[in-house]
Amino acid sequence: MEGKEEDVKLGANKFPERQPIGTSAQTHKDYKEPPPALLFEPGELTSWSFYRAGIAEFIATFLFLYITILTVMGVNRTTSKCASVGIQGIAWAFGGTIFALVYSTAGISGGHINPAVTFGLFLARKLSLTRAVFYIVMQTLGAIAGAAVVKGFQKNQYELLGGGANLVNHGYTKGDGLGAEIVGTFVLVYTVFSATDAKRNARDSHVPILAPLPIGFAVFLVHLATIPITGTGINPARSLGAAIVYNKEHAWDDHWIFWVGPFIGAALAAIYHQIVIRAIPFKSRS
Repeated sequence: MEGKEEDVKLGANKFPERQPIGTSAQTHKDYKEPPPALLFEPGELTSWSFYRAGIAEFIATFLFLYITILTVMGVNRTTSKCASVGIQGIAWAFGGTIFALVYSTAGISGGHINPAVTFGLFLARKLSLTRAVFYIVMQTLGAIAGAAVVKGFQKNQYELLGGGANLVNHGYTKGDGLGAEIVGTFVLVYTVFSATDAKRNARDSHVPILAPLPIGFAVFLVHLATIPITGTGINPARSLGAAIVYNKEHAWDDHWIFWVGPFIGAALAAIYHQIVIRAIPFKSRS
């Protein structure tokens, strides 16, 4: 029995999961609740790491749009979905690309690649307003550039095949589309919070290495569920970049859904994780 007790101490139960409300989350010396980010950090504007992070977000979102739009176009150009990678292939392209890009950029910028993720993390005080705005601008510019390069390579096919623009598909209402975007983004941002949680990182040393995997899987699963409804946005930069470059009237008809939905979903995920799961407001600061 002594050996079994020692295994428990060294295993996954080293940190008790049932944290009493009103008590400090820090139960061992190797974990400390990170302080909330300042709203404004003027010093960031003079730091090269700040601009390097923005460039990383630009390049990652550029590559994300480039790969995924080409995949969507490849599926749309075939007369039968069975003759291409199909919806499953599109979902894998989005999820797999996010996995690779988050893994590559997490150590530089955090690997957001999505204004909704940035917004959720900002609400949770994980980054400053200055950095959040800068990231969203760079993500949007990267998305526009990625879609523009695809159009530059094959303009006729791009125009003919829809350019990867998000739309509420026939048979669904605007409410259906908005709901799909809210729930889909909630799944993604909640996964981001869970995969990057500081307490889990302290408890399980492998968590930071594996974090991009569940995030990529979340993107994959949400695409499987919502491609038939909206083509799956859950990323305002991705939706805006494709809409600007495609620039057809019907691409703008429901575009507000792909901003409002993801931002609501991200806010709900931040509230749920920080208040319900982690109970941050109820923990003592001592």
